[in-house]
Amino acid sequence: MSMNNKQRLMGGVVLLGGGVLLAALLLKGKEEIHQNNIRSSDLVEQVQQKPSMSNDAEPVVQLQPLTVDVATEQRLLAEQRRAREQAVAEQEARAAEFLAMQQQAEAEAARKAAEEYAALNAHRASQQSSDNIPPELVEDDKAKQKRLAEEAKKAQAEKKTAEQTAEEKRKLEADKKAEEKRKAEEAKKAEEKRKADDAKKAEEKRKAEEAKKAEEKRKAEEKRKAEEAKKAESKKEGKPNGKWMVQVALAANQANADAIAAKLSAQGYKVTKSPTSKGVRIMVGPAKDREAADDLRKKVNSDPSLNTKSAWVIDWVPLDQR
Repeated sequence: MSMNNKQRLMGGVVLLGGGVLLAALLLKGKEEIHQNNIRSSDLVEQVQQKPSMSNDAEPVVQLQPLTVDVATEQRLLAEQRRAREQAVAEQEARAAEFLAMQQQAEAEAARKAAEEYAALNAHRASQQSSDNIPPELVEDDKAKQKRLAEEAKKAQAEKKTAEQTAEEKRKLEADKKAEEKRKAEEAKKAEEKRKADDAKKAEEKRKAEEAKKAEEKRKAEEKRKAEEAKKAESKKEGKPNGKWMVQVALAANQANADAIAAKLSAQGYKVTKSPTSKGVRIMVGPAKDREAADDLRKKVNSDPSLNTKSAWVIDWVPLDQR
């Protein structure tokens, strides 16, 4: 029988003996508790039956000592029961401790058996001679060195291939990131260009609207002047005594009108003032015809000493001739 099997057998015997001892202790404790409970029950029944056998006049006299005896007996029984329970608990604790020690001993025996078995196998392996190996399996030093060199070369090639693969992967990732960055920059530039184009279009639209409004204003002014000229022409046709005059300004009051008139007179112009419902009209002239009046208007507007650009030609009729 091997050492391993012997140790296992010994462990089994120890385990079986501990189990039997534990079972015996538990059964003994339970039996003692059961017997004590039976004795307590019998004593209580005897005490309860004694008053019924006495005479009718004596129960009260005999009841007190019986009660004291019963209480004392119950207290003693309770103390005994606690002592037995404590003893049973101690026995169970000792049994559990013994069981743990037994399991530890069995584990230690199993460990030692495993170590001995491993040592035995190692010893048997070391005793095997290379003489038992067939000659064709024996590898000489040159073949071994050649094989090791080939394996090293293969490992180096695999390492180089892995490095190349990693480098290619890194380059691909770098190219991918560069491409993504380039596309992001192009998208950003395209967005900026779109915003600039929108701003340019908005500015051109604003300028076009301003030019349109200016053109409309100019046309409205030309229309107003044409209507005024038409009205003046109508007045000329209806009033043969009309005169071509150049109106320089419309003063708000007489003092302003006198100041403007004095300035025009100082420059050699013949000034005429005519009050209206909106102010005092200041004119120069008259001219012999419309062309002469227009030449006079140009002269007044271009005179730097007068600083006026709004003189215009009118067909004026004096109040006394209207």
